[in-house]
Amino acid sequence: MSLRALIGPSILNADLSQLHEESQKLLDNGADYLHLDIMDGTFVPNLTFGHPVVKCLRNKIKDAFFETHMMVERPQQWVEAMADAGVQQYTFHVEPVVHMVPDVCRKVREAGMRVGLAIKPGTAVETIQNYIADVDMILIMTVEPGFGGQMFMADMLEKVQSLRNNYPLLNIEVDGGVSPTTIDSCAKAGANMIVSGTAIIRANDQAAVIRELRNSLLRNLGKE
Repeated sequence: MSLRALIGPSILNADLSQLHEESQKLLDNGADYLHLDIMDGTFVPNLTFGHPVVKCLRNKIKDAFFETHMMVERPQQWVEAMADAGVQQYTFHVEPVVHMVPDVCRKVREAGMRVGLAIKPGTAVETIQNYIADVDMILIMTVEPGFGGQMFMADMLEKVQSLRNNYPLLNIEVDGGVSPTTIDSCAKAGANMIVSGTAIIRANDQAAVIRELRNSLLRNLGKE
């Protein structure tokens, strides 16, 4: 088994009135998966969209891998709905359910989805150490969740490095402020999955940016 270098654009800063077209364009330009930001206005102050929109998108895009990043207070509430909407990976935050993470992980698996576990910048990486065996991926936030276009928090990469040193085959995703100017530090820290919103969405050449991000990961993984 070896790690794959994967780029998953976030559609948070896309034109959501053209969600299908914008998403398909990203896939046509080389995206490996779509990162769908779900916000409830409680866990984070912003509000995006829910499972009905995801299901509509799935009806238009049949084959792409969908990851939902659940920035919600009650992630256990939306598991079945997101599975029904065609989501393949359900990534939720440890902070609101810190005492019931195994139960939520089990619920996600029983619904037929992969499990992702996310932590905010202020959450210590030790908080998730006991749950590594229960998940398929760890998401390290390098901005505060809730809004796109924030500045990259480079000191969060210490968490990535710690996880990579201890878990060589763990899928580690970085989300927040990742661009061609910050990707090398993410790759060197050990990330193999990258979420990038503004840097890809607003690029004149989306395909070129996606290639640049992926190539940085491949160099670090020794696969280029």
